[in-house]
Amino acid sequence: MSSAMISVKNLLKRYGGFTAVDNISFEIERGSIFGFVGPNGAGKTTTLRIIATLLSKTAGEVAIDGRSIFENPRETRKMIGYMPDFFGLYDDLRVSEYLQFYGEAAGCRAIDVRRTAPALLELVGLADKSGAFVNNLSRGMKQRLCLARALVHQPPVLLLDEPASGLDPRARVELRHILKELQRMGHTIVISSHILAELSQLCTHIGVISGGRMHLVGPMAEVLALFEGDTLLEMGVLERAEEARLWLLEQEGVKDAALTNRGTLEIVYSGDKSAQAQLLSAAASRFALYHFTATGNNLEEIFMKLTGEENHEHQPASG
Repeated sequence: MSSAMISVKNLLKRYGGFTAVDNISFEIERGSIFGFVGPNGAGKTTTLRIIATLLSKTAGEVAIDGRSIFENPRETRKMIGYMPDFFGLYDDLRVSEYLQFYGEAAGCRAIDVRRTAPALLELVGLADKSGAFVNNLSRGMKQRLCLARALVHQPPVLLLDEPASGLDPRARVELRHILKELQRMGHTIVISSHILAELSQLCTHIGVISGGRMHLVGPMAEVLALFEGDTLLEMGVLERAEEARLWLLEQEGVKDAALTNRGTLEIVYSGDKSAQAQLLSAAASRFALYHFTATGNNLEEIFMKLTGEENHEHQPASG
């Protein structure tokens, strides 16, 4: 059995003279959390809508679990749970009624929805809201209810378009925990977002898209490793900061060390993590440290290096 749950080959989507998705190819491994990263107008939403069979292609092929999604769209939809960036809610329905409605609309038997709904609401943290009206839910609760709606027919694949949009930090953490649990349960999850820090903490694989073109695809660790080089470290010392700065400049791998306006030391360092650990140990034996972290080599830096400012003009409103 192939490890690829989703396979996209030479996918092209044109609107008249505008190319929204430009001949992209990638695979998403079974059971992975794939982060689809790009700015607004990059082609993320268009690609997800095509995979969800909600939008026609101009050319190319998409397969889920080895089967073309275009040959039998109705069967394809049984395998997909799709959560759009803007979702509709019926405010005058209760939470349980909302799930019942969408479950039956997805082809589930009414009795099956009633049986599985309590466990589904428990999973998304809404077990105590079954009788509440949708209109009375918070933004984060509504987001989780829409995730439950995407799961109601028990699909193996989840396509989530900007699922953390508009959520406060606590709600984002809660959503991240739910998605990790869904991965543990065997779901293959695709998340489009421009909130890069969120994806770096969640995803196993990543694809960077801009201007309709895929710039890089791969496991998160491999993508980060491609850009290893000088790392920016931040170190906090309780006292003798200038003495610590001069000492750092004498250490192997330290290219620069400067005091910030926060009173911490900012270090440009060329060593790997093992060397960082040795530097930290040596520094701690000489100075009273209260803070030490690596702030470089993150997804945001990688994204900017790969995409620059290209193709940001004349883009449609959707991702």
